[in-house]
Amino acid sequence: MIGRSLLAGLYLIAGILHIVAPGTFLLIMPDFVPYPSQVILFTGGCEIAGAIGLMLPKLRRAAGIGLALYAICVFPANVKHAIDGVPPGHLQLGWWYHVPRLILQPVLVWWALVAGGVMRWPRWSRSRNI
Repeated sequence: MIGRSLLAGLYLIAGILHIVAPGTFLLIMPDFVPYPSQVILFTGGCEIAGAIGLMLPKLRRAAGIGLALYAICVFPANVKHAIDGVPPGHLQLGWWYHVPRLILQPVLVWWALVAGGVMRWPRWSRSRNI
């Protein structure tokens, strides 16, 4: 329950940031993504919906799957951010941030699946959810 609530809170905050400060996310958007401004607003809405869904038992499984897929889909933006950085004049994050962020992306996928009750971990746990 704590893990699910924490993940929902993180996604809620991220979703709100996508909507109120989309310019920050435009800086790391890969060039191949069409309509980047609209995509950022849409992904913010997806994060908010996923966060809410994790807290509602009837939507929990769908939210977990959706957030896991979301974490996979945004990985190219994280890679671009690590390689290209952001233009001068913006907050520069070094490899101290990017390496752990990229390594932990699969953990976010796993966490969403466990929080959504899609999979169990540890395998011997009696609870289906964290």
